[in-house]
Parts: sequence; structure tokens; C-alpha cells
Amino acid sequence: MIAVAQRVSRASVRVEEGPGAPHDERIGTGIVILLGVERGDGEAEAAWMASKIAGLRIFPDDDGRMNRSVLDIGAEVLVISQFTLLGDTSKGTRPSFTRAADPESASALVDHVAQLLRASHGLRVREGVFSAAMRVDLLNEGPVTLILERRAADAGP
Repeated sequence: MIAVAQRVSRASVRVEEGPGAPHDERIGTGIVILLGVERGDGEAEAAWMASKIAGLRIFPDDDGRMNRSVLDIGAEVLVISQFTLLGDTSKGTRPSFTRAADPESASALVDHVAQLLRASHGLRVREGVFSAAMRVDLLNEGPVTLILERRAADAGP
């Protein structure tokens, strides 16, 4: 499982046509998570990712140091599925998506991460629409952008 986490002062995701339309979700200060699910990922990777997102200390404390989490400041999370994070461009210029999980598994795990952020961490979470053509708008603060990755093979004690 791989995620791009961006600290934002505002963000939105919109689906205007097709599956899930109309759909319009917005957050204020918080984190946008672009989430890709890899073949072999399961609930353990989803739990790890949700915990990492909730505890990620990327918001400034009173001294201006990145020392507070989304939990600490009462911010929001916007979770958007993004299988293209698993695109492999090592051969040629057209990405291969063989690492990406099948849509049914990926959709379930993206939903699971969002639910864990809500239920286990008490966060306010908004979501995109899986497999829809989405328009994402965000104002990156900092900018702060991090890559979070947990491969099923990395799972250990």
C-alpha cells in the first residue's frame, strides 16, 4: 500500500459525471491522502496505513516545528483512491499497473482505511469515489508532501 500525504489548508474532490456523480467533498485544514492498493495488500497494511496517517506529525507546534498530528489539531482527512501511484515506468514511457490490486480488493481496502481513521482514530474523514473520474483541488501548506509505503512483504513484528 502506498500513499502520498499532503498537508493542506483546504481541499476538495468532485465527481461531475459517471459513477458516483454528483459528488462533492471538502475539507479545511488537514491531510489529503492519495492511496494506492497493491496486489497482496490486506487488512494489516490498511491498519498500518491508518495508524501512520493519524499519527503523522506534520503540523507545526507553538515553536513552528512539525510536531503535531491531525489528531492533535482536530483537523480533517480527505482520502482519494489512486491506483496510478503503483504505475511502473521502468520499461518504456507507458506505465504498467501490474502491481495494482484488482478493483474489488482495492475498493474494499481504501474504504477500510477510511473507516479505521473514523472508528479507531476518531477523525473526520471525507472520501473520493472509487474508479470515478475525479477533480481534486488542494492548497498544499508548507508545502509538506510525504510518501508512506507498506508492502505486504514488509509486514513484520
